[in-house]
Amino acid sequence: MTFSTPYAFLFLLLIPLVYWQRKKRQRKASINFSTIRNAAKAGRSLRQRLSMIPLILRVLALVSLITAIARPQKGLEQVRDVNEGIAIEMVIDRSSSMGAEMIFEGQRINRLEIVKDVFKQFVLGNGKKLQGRPNDLIGMVSFARYADTTCPLTLAHGALPRFLETVKLANPRSDEDGTALGDAIALAAARLEKAEEEMAEQAPDEEDQYDLKSKVIILLTDGQQTAGKRDPLEAAKLAREWRIKIYTIAVGGEEALTSQDTLFGSFLNRAVGQSADTGTLKAVAEQTGGRFFEAQNAESLAEIYAEIDELERSKIQSLRFMDYKELFLPFALTAFLLLCLEVVLNCTMFRKIP
Repeated sequence: MTFSTPYAFLFLLLIPLVYWQRKKRQRKASINFSTIRNAAKAGRSLRQRLSMIPLILRVLALVSLITAIARPQKGLEQVRDVNEGIAIEMVIDRSSSMGAEMIFEGQRINRLEIVKDVFKQFVLGNGKKLQGRPNDLIGMVSFARYADTTCPLTLAHGALPRFLETVKLANPRSDEDGTALGDAIALAAARLEKAEEEMAEQAPDEEDQYDLKSKVIILLTDGQQTAGKRDPLEAAKLAREWRIKIYTIAVGGEEALTSQDTLFGSFLNRAVGQSADTGTLKAVAEQTGGRFFEAQNAESLAEIYAEIDELERSKIQSLRFMDYKELFLPFALTAFLLLCLEVVLNCTMFRKIP
């Protein structure tokens, strides 16, 4: 238990004044008798022996009231765990071309859903090659014609599946379709560049603990720049200035399939060629000290993530908070009840004249 305003306990020093005031008042109220010899022989009655009860009740009421003013609290605990980890921004292409299908775990699934599923395994672990990244700051940026922050950098990875559910394929007939590689890289880099400031705001007295030694962008796309204001190589240069590595993954290959509906039913067509701009993706990775990968199928994508899982780690500090539970109310009620009891006793059993 902690107290929000412990200085309120200084009022306890005033409690002796209550006893002094009571004694002073007793000296003023008196009745003169010619002699008290017979009264002295009678001894003290039960009422006289218990005459201190109202004073004790008042003192206890004051102690309870002062304790309530000090605001006792329980439950809020700040625990700092120094872990090893890195800050990772996952950048996912959600343009309509990511709707091409591939075989994944015996099922025909579009590229975007496969990418989301493997990324979730990369973060949370799958019990096999991917052990998860529980100590890393993970964030996510998705892009088509425009780049958006889908998930802020966080250690609360349990919320990641819900964020992934919001990433949908762009409608090919709408203005949102396209591939803004440069804008997506620049946005992810900006998020990582501000990572220390965001973490330091949570614990300003421990700012030095949040100097991340490693920041990484994992860029995954099956296309090439068709939209956006910033060129991918310009964005990569910005990331290099901020000491951010970029690992690029080109998704596609011979096993990519597209479905075509006809009068005779739905037919599968094998995707032709590799539409990803591998030259630009290689240059982006090399410029920042990262690596370029090609995922020809779903299995190779999982192997790439397993390789990236061996990235270097750095010290960060995670903060966990619990809410305060205010405990002043029981003390305040106790003080009120004690004062009421004192008043009742003074007006009945311990009533005095005058």
